[in-house]
Amino acid sequence: MRHELPNLPAACTAVEILRAGIDAADGPVSLACSFSLEDVTIIHLAHEAGLNLGIFALDTGRLNEETYEVADCVTHRFGVKIDWFFPRHDAVEQLEREKGLFSFRESLDNRHECCSIRKVEPLGRALAGLGGWVTGMRSEQSVTRGTLLPLELDELNGGILKINPLHHWSEEEVIAYVEKQRLPTNRLLRQGYRSIGCAPCTRPVEPGEHPRTGRWWWENPEHKECGLHRR
Repeated sequence: MRHELPNLPAACTAVEILRAGIDAADGPVSLACSFSLEDVTIIHLAHEAGLNLGIFALDTGRLNEETYEVADCVTHRFGVKIDWFFPRHDAVEQLEREKGLFSFRESLDNRHECCSIRKVEPLGRALAGLGGWVTGMRSEQSVTRGTLLPLELDELNGGILKINPLHHWSEEEVIAYVEKQRLPTNRLLRQGYRSIGCAPCTRPVEPGEHPRTGRWWWENPEHKECGLHRR
């Protein structure tokens, strides 16, 4: 079902964007949570504002232990329920039997195949029945996100609302908010990681490097999306 985008003032807070999106959505709204600083910030903002926001997470089968620790902390601190979605086991088994455990490093097509099995297909199931979904994406994160809007129609997922409440925040603003509110954070951040995904596809970055440099570091910047946020 298609939605009409509400008109937002030129300068909106993250909570105002969240509330407008939730109000406009024709059905429940959930946050796609990877337990990043951005996602934990959104959970806290929604909790403080009393917004009715669900949370789901995609367990690719290759997440870091530290990511699960954050998930556990979030569950206990905010008393929230997280809906976990896993890839189809038969698809993962076939991929690893036929191409091995690290085929995603051999070509862009192979990497897209792995992301499609472990992330995109589970996302489709997670979004079923929702009126909208919330992301922690920010415009400055990468060249693929420079035209990000606070509210969008997600044409690739049936035209449901896609809500990006932190689209205008800088990394410094996110870090400052997390520190002020003493929110749960991933221990890998203190080891030089600044963008954390699956363990084999994530590494620390050097001082001064762009945060997304540590994701799929063998690929060009314009290719660094997993398929969840195709535009």
